[in-house]
Amino acid sequence: MGVTGRRRDTRWTAFGVCAAVAVLTILDIAKVNVTLGPIQHTLGATSSDIQLIVAGYVLAYGIALVPAGRLGDVWNRRALFLIGLVAFLAASLVCALAVSTHMLIVGRLLQGVAAGILMPQVLGLVQQLFRGPERGRAFGVFGAAIGVGTAFGPTIGGLLIGAFGDELGWRWTFGMNVPLAIVLLGFAYWLTPRDQVRRPGQQLDLVGTSLLALAVTSFMLPFVLTTGGDDDHPARWGFLALGAALVAAFLWWERRYLAAGKTPVVDLNTFRLPSYRYGVIIVTLFFAAMPPVFLLQTLFLMNGLGHEAVVAGLTSVPYAIVSAIAAAALGRYSHRFGATLVTIGTTVYFAGLIGLLVCTQFVSRDLMPVALATVFAVSGAGAGAFMGSNQARMLKHIPVTQAGIAGSFSQVGQRIGNAIGVAIATSIYYSVSASTGNHTGAAREAVGAGLIYALGVVVIALVFVIIDNIGAVRRAGTDTAAVQITDRALLGDAGHSTPTGGIEVQPEPKD
Repeated sequence: MGVTGRRRDTRWTAFGVCAAVAVLTILDIAKVNVTLGPIQHTLGATSSDIQLIVAGYVLAYGIALVPAGRLGDVWNRRALFLIGLVAFLAASLVCALAVSTHMLIVGRLLQGVAAGILMPQVLGLVQQLFRGPERGRAFGVFGAAIGVGTAFGPTIGGLLIGAFGDELGWRWTFGMNVPLAIVLLGFAYWLTPRDQVRRPGQQLDLVGTSLLALAVTSFMLPFVLTTGGDDDHPARWGFLALGAALVAAFLWWERRYLAAGKTPVVDLNTFRLPSYRYGVIIVTLFFAAMPPVFLLQTLFLMNGLGHEAVVAGLTSVPYAIVSAIAAAALGRYSHRFGATLVTIGTTVYFAGLIGLLVCTQFVSRDLMPVALATVFAVSGAGAGAFMGSNQARMLKHIPVTQAGIAGSFSQVGQRIGNAIGVAIATSIYYSVSASTGNHTGAAREAVGAGLIYALGVVVIALVFVIIDNIGAVRRAGTDTAAVQITDRALLGDAGHSTPTGGIEVQPEPKD
């Protein structure tokens, strides 16, 4: 094998480590769903404690993303990746050994911060390692990994509880991260690239970073604090107004910072790229629907129909398998047909949700797990086509020097969408089931109402997909060279920052 072959093998192995770490962080969003009952029984957790155990991770994850993404671009992605992995390992150990709900909540918050440090470095390293069609293929595999993590989470949690019992089962749900993180840490140390292209003169904008982190916190907090119970305080919605004010302050500061000749947290001209702008919006909406669907399925099967945790977990296995196959198979085409794959994926996912709605209303209790598993396979095909294609298309024109922060905004959108979606879906489920009584019919009505919410969100996502596609067709009316010139005009001349703040565009090297 030649030098080039060895280099390519090393790149893909390093990417495999990055993808595995991303799966670990996503697993800890999904697998906790089936452990909530056992945690409640063994630690005496209240409903507010349970909400913080679930949503605290997502909140801390979202807060850490932007500062970590920017710091990785400016300083050192590899170092932050290793630091984040060690922190994730330690936080997982705290969760596994928790002797009280307060200790578990602290561990979950620390886990979220560590995950928020890791994910931007993963996306930045993918941008750094690959170009052109190879990058599309990598994002296809990345999308498959995220789909597997999302879908297999409840399965893993259910299997561990079934194997070890309630208390040891939920502790191993967190403890399994420790040996996995140790192995990945060794591979990451040797395989992740030590060199990194940096834009000259870049600085860390502490004021802008802080304002944006506080804005993300303010937008997520009202939903994190929503349990669906009567004790939810209406004053929590005031955080949304605070978030809007912080966004306004952030935009003012960034323009002022740029005018002073300094490098802002994110060049706002990035959002003038339609593929990036619409990609962030669409993935935010997608994640406001997808994770809540898995939570609704778990609540419905376990609380509503009385199935075991392992049954609820295994129901999502077909989703994981099919989404992984679809994402990996279609990833190589996302560089050329990204818009088409995003459209097909979102539409197929919508069809799968309709199938889930029909099953929950009409299939018998005993056949329900099999029916849901079958329809989840359809949803998985749609999600697999969507995830990697949208990610590749969104970051296609983003230069390596801004890959971390650009990827962070995508992840922030996913975490905000996740927090909002889970809060709304669980509130709908519990409020409908409480008003209609504690019986199977009530559970069907409750999960049906939650799935109708998810369908509505996916419809809105489809609207933005169509808007993006119409714009893409219009832009395709010119020849390829003209399109490239337009992109460069939006972002600035290659290798230089424009007077209006355009970010650098680096030409794609020939293979």
